[in-house]
Amino acid sequence: MSVLFWAIAVVAFVIAEIATVQLVSIWFAAGAFVTLLLSYFYELSAFEQLGIFIISSSVFLLLSIPLIKKRRKKAAVATNAELDVGRHATVIEEINVDKGTGRVTLNGVNWSAVPEDENAIIPAGAIVIVTKVMGAKLRVRPE
Repeated sequence: MSVLFWAIAVVAFVIAEIATVQLVSIWFAAGAFVTLLLSYFYELSAFEQLGIFIISSSVFLLLSIPLIKKRRKKAAVATNAELDVGRHATVIEEINVDKGTGRVTLNGVNWSAVPEDENAIIPAGAIVIVTKVMGAKLRVRPE
């Protein structure tokens, strides 16, 4: 293998990286560049060059793993339902599990509601705190 081979390999890996933009071949480009430099200054056999390429590419990959993990950590984005937990709602119909009644208004929207404590009866006009969103129903507790 010659210096020209490794120069072509560097260019090919860089082009592949630009085309994919997924950090797929950048380590191979760096490994090929290291091999290019070493084979330019030292007389190396094809086996030695291949070993240098594999080792240097692996080292670049291992060094970049913490950086990749750090960049991939994304803050969880709350959904609309999760944003409602902890908010205050107004009871517009008595919340009573035995009677099967219970409606609240939250941000101008009417919701079915159940009490957090199933034995609790929450009168109309009371202010409650949303503890959980269960589909189209809110679990609430008195303020």
